[in-house]
Amino acid sequence: MLKIALVGLALILVGAFLGHEVQTAGGSIQIKDVRWQTADGDTLSALLYVPESASPATPAPGILAVHGYINTRETQSGFAIEFARRGFVVLALDQAGHGYSSPPAFANGFGGPAGLEYLRGLSVVDPTRIGLEGHSMGGWTVLMAAAAYPDGYEAMVLEGSSTGTFGTPAGTPEFPRNLKLVFSLYDEFSGFMWDAPIPADIVSTPKLKQLFGTSETIVAGKLYGSFEQGSARELAMPAVTHPGDHLSTEAIGAAVDWFQRTLLPPSPRPQLEQAWYLKEYGTLLMLLGLTLLVLPLFELLAKQKVFQSATTEPVAAANIPTIWRKVAMFSTVVIPVLLFFPLQTIANLVLPASSLLPQQITNGVVLWAWGSGLVAVTVMWFSLRQRVVTLASLGLPVKLRVVASALLLALAVVGVLYLIVLATQEWLLLDYRFWVVALKSMSSDQIKIFIVYLPFFATFFLALSAATHLPDQRHLSVRREAARNALLLSVGFVFLLLAQYLPLFLGGSLLVASQPLLTIVALQFVPLLALIAIISTCCFRRTHNIYTGAFINTLLVTWYMVAGTATQALPFWSSM
Repeated sequence: MLKIALVGLALILVGAFLGHEVQTAGGSIQIKDVRWQTADGDTLSALLYVPESASPATPAPGILAVHGYINTRETQSGFAIEFARRGFVVLALDQAGHGYSSPPAFANGFGGPAGLEYLRGLSVVDPTRIGLEGHSMGGWTVLMAAAAYPDGYEAMVLEGSSTGTFGTPAGTPEFPRNLKLVFSLYDEFSGFMWDAPIPADIVSTPKLKQLFGTSETIVAGKLYGSFEQGSARELAMPAVTHPGDHLSTEAIGAAVDWFQRTLLPPSPRPQLEQAWYLKEYGTLLMLLGLTLLVLPLFELLAKQKVFQSATTEPVAAANIPTIWRKVAMFSTVVIPVLLFFPLQTIANLVLPASSLLPQQITNGVVLWAWGSGLVAVTVMWFSLRQRVVTLASLGLPVKLRVVASALLLALAVVGVLYLIVLATQEWLLLDYRFWVVALKSMSSDQIKIFIVYLPFFATFFLALSAATHLPDQRHLSVRREAARNALLLSVGFVFLLLAQYLPLFLGGSLLVASQPLLTIVALQFVPLLALIAIISTCCFRRTHNIYTGAFINTLLVTWYMVAGTATQALPFWSSM
């Protein structure tokens, strides 16, 4: 475990150095964490990228860059880094209700108008050369900014986004000004955004033709309109998915090229001369390193006298009839996948965002988790009735001392991890991420929301741990059982994603075309569930009960969910 811990720390240090060097371009770009109060009294948060060439004496062109739904400002780092390397001042905004910006989400033009006003007011920014770039719902954010300040920008790039959607202004040949649309060939939201179930068909939809001011099918790469008149239009269609825009040199290069042509930055570079992906590798190393620290920290702290009560007597193995083994496996592999779309959809109706539970996506995951957990508990109940297993054989000793000690041990493990994340973020302005999988520190409001959701996730992870660690698997080595459980928990989602994406990649649409958002959410479940299984198994085999592993997973997943998604309602304490 010491070697694993050292490797984990080394990965964090190397990744942090690489990420910092790339996003600051070796020190030539200054990055600041900025927060400000809007006229409505809300707080908006952003990362401000200032190249060394920008000063009050030589103001530079500025770009407002905005992430999509249930993401944060760091998601735009690929775009922001490349813009800043070319001399643009970049404000990477946390939308309203996302990251460290005040809830609720969707309020006040998603925060776009206030973000543009702040950017234009910076002394290092030339207000006559402003660009707006947004991915997905971030596109709607910059559209609302453009509508609020029609003379406050010169050019716009919409990445995987659309006009005239979710209350945003309709696109015309004149609005928005000088637009580049980057919409990928495998974008999951083509039906919702452009009324084309098959992404490649957006070029012939009336909605896009109206935006481009033509009755003909749109040709990708062809320039329509005029830069001088503000009616320039161009379409790019990279061969990636909706979230894939963030990992695409073509998608990022298209935005770079458009702003270099329209805003004339001081340090233009070829559009494919990019370095952002090295920062992505760096934060991936950090994320892997943090993951590797979980079990060594647990092992080190479990040996301390204060936490010894968390370890109980070894649980005896038992023979489980084949029928019950198959039922347990089915409930672990198949049922969660079958319930994934239905229960999260139902949650929008029966468990909407409220002052008590203010995050809609988290509510959906909670309802799905409880539905899956209910199946696991039902299987256990029938097993107990048939005397196939007992509570003791499942690692469920009902002793308050054991539970309390396990909870304290889990808090200590996750507390150390949180301090590492907080220190890295405060020092270097880096979160722990790869693509859409990211972990960052929480705001004070998010910590309160985190506490509210803890009991809901705790019940699920207790049930899941008990169902996963069957007493007839005790003869397996720890590594084999951990690998087995990781496969059991994640393989169903691998098949779900294959079923969804294969039709799309073959030139059609998602198999269940009505669920693009949850399909993207499911991408995160594959690594997350594998990690949950490994933590749960290793903790179980060390302590001989389910509690510490279940509590560590509860704390990690609740933190991950609350910090990385949107807050759609004002929490009840906001009115106190």
